[in-house]
Amino acid sequence: MGNAMRGVITFIPSERIQQFLVGELKEMPLDRTLDLSSRQLRRLPASTCVFEELMKVYLSSNKLSSLPPELKRLRNLQLLALDCNCFEDFPEAVCRLPQLSILYLGNNMLYSLPSEIRNLKELNTLWLETNCFTIFPKVICELPNLKTLHLGYNQIESLPEELKRLHGLKSIWLAGNQLTEFPPVLLEMHCLAVIDVDRNKIRYFPGLSHMEGLKLIIYDHNPCVNAPAVNEGVKRVGRWADCPDPEIEEDTPKVTSENSAEVTEEGQHSEEQQDS
Repeated sequence: MGNAMRGVITFIPSERIQQFLVGELKEMPLDRTLDLSSRQLRRLPASTCVFEELMKVYLSSNKLSSLPPELKRLRNLQLLALDCNCFEDFPEAVCRLPQLSILYLGNNMLYSLPSEIRNLKELNTLWLETNCFTIFPKVICELPNLKTLHLGYNQIESLPEELKRLHGLKSIWLAGNQLTEFPPVLLEMHCLAVIDVDRNKIRYFPGLSHMEGLKLIIYDHNPCVNAPAVNEGVKRVGRWADCPDPEIEEDTPKVTSENSAEVTEEGQHSEEQQDS
């Protein structure tokens, strides 16, 4: 069916029409994966939740704003991709998926998370980039197995102290937010391997040499006056990254307001999404 025809019939508020967009599903896919991305779906028919052994469901790039309560039947689901949809509220049914380990919800319109998300005890990868968060959702700090957190391109100004409860967190992506200082709580999270604070408003970076697990720090496009000091072997991406002396601010003039504007200009930060 052509994209033009899909675009027309998707506006028809009919369960039958939405089922037609999904297609005929008669049996469990052999790889236990259901891919319904880019189908112009406005609703997910409950009939798609009958295959309780599904392990991966891709619903990216549709027009979904809610999910049916029948989703909770998928108790073996490990990966759920809901990025590039129209969610303004976190879909409650997701909180009832006990085996979920990877959740993509980027490019939606979320501004908060429900307390019930703490029930996702197996979640290790959470993507919430390009949403409407202005305050870091503290309930994330109650996800004991979280290893990768992507909150880039929101409007977050600070991180809570509770974040250090996530002892297993390995990478945190915060590009394109409103951070005016390097978050102090990150200095206490020695297990972090990747920190991305690209395109924020940070003017000064503290030393990171005590962070023995650190492998990569991305700090480009900040109006900073120094590069973060790191241990040998740690990759730095940003101004003065190749300078042998991390205490470069002693020999370099302070960044002027004109330069600050230049390094904080808006831009698109992209990275390949892949399973952790």
